[in-house]
Amino acid sequence: MTRDPQPLPAIGPYTLPGPVMLAPMAGVTDRPFRRLCRRLGAGWVVGEMVTADPTLWNTRKSRLRMDHQGEPSPRVVQIAGGDAAMLAQAARLNVELGAEVIDINMGCPAKKVCNKAAGSALMRDEPLVAEILEAVVAAVDVPVTLKIRTGWCADSNNALTIAKLAEQSGIKALAIHGRHREQRYTGCAEYDTIARVKSALSIPVIANGDITSPEKAEFVRRYTGADALMVGRAAQGNPWIFEQINHYLACGEKLATPPLEARQAVLEEHIQALHAFYGETMGVRIARKHLGWYLEEDARFLETQRKSLKQQFNALGTPQAQFEWINKAMSPDAAALLLAKGSHAA
Repeated sequence: MTRDPQPLPAIGPYTLPGPVMLAPMAGVTDRPFRRLCRRLGAGWVVGEMVTADPTLWNTRKSRLRMDHQGEPSPRVVQIAGGDAAMLAQAARLNVELGAEVIDINMGCPAKKVCNKAAGSALMRDEPLVAEILEAVVAAVDVPVTLKIRTGWCADSNNALTIAKLAEQSGIKALAIHGRHREQRYTGCAEYDTIARVKSALSIPVIANGDITSPEKAEFVRRYTGADALMVGRAAQGNPWIFEQINHYLACGEKLATPPLEARQAVLEEHIQALHAFYGETMGVRIARKHLGWYLEEDARFLETQRKSLKQQFNALGTPQAQFEWINKAMSPDAAALLLAKGSHAA
């Protein structure tokens, strides 16, 4: 049964092609993962956080994070820092390099970011927030968006105040993670704050936090009234979550899990893209964490089996060895044989 679709929001000149976004995650949402998630239904993808200090951009890590070559429009770059002038300059330079949307990070809870008065630490200084937002919006002629948390701690829930500052400053859309900074990623996300912000703003509001299934996505959208949803950790090892949520929101029924052959093909596509993007040495290393996430999402294996399989894969040192292992250990026939024997190793 097809439902009446909820209108999709426009962010500047860009109307979202779908209601679900890929959240920016440092060390995860690189170009290979962004392209894969977009192909599997993510309506909007955001690059990994880039420091606002351009003197730090001449590193391999920064250059790779800023690489959006071949990506479809809009290309969204997230910047992080605590100095308004530096953030404005970073926004201008990224637009010159091809960014079509600038996203400001005021949601990262990492200690190394907050210790530099950046990320979610900025929410403790509302005048500085206003200065930053106004400076960045004035610096570029592309849409500027903002990502925040509910506040710094349970006693300082100031998301609504920050949200109003954002709207007044010309921010085109606001994403809110339903946790305060001190929670990091523990406990449960709450959606009352997001609902209050949504009811008070006219710009698009995107709900983020613990959206781990199609059913949860529908609940969060209905509860908060959010214009769109943002999925982060739940996409690790499960890039199919975007098309699953899209289908459920549109039809009210669960989409069948992709067959094992299709899942293995996506895994191989992802690993191959990592090798090509990072080079063999670094690509092999980064493929290890992604393979671990795919294993965590694979219901065929017991926890002890997953641990053994991860150890095997992590010991491999070449792309060829990784693909040979995937074809042997992750194929439908191999998994069935493993389970039939009741083994705890591949």
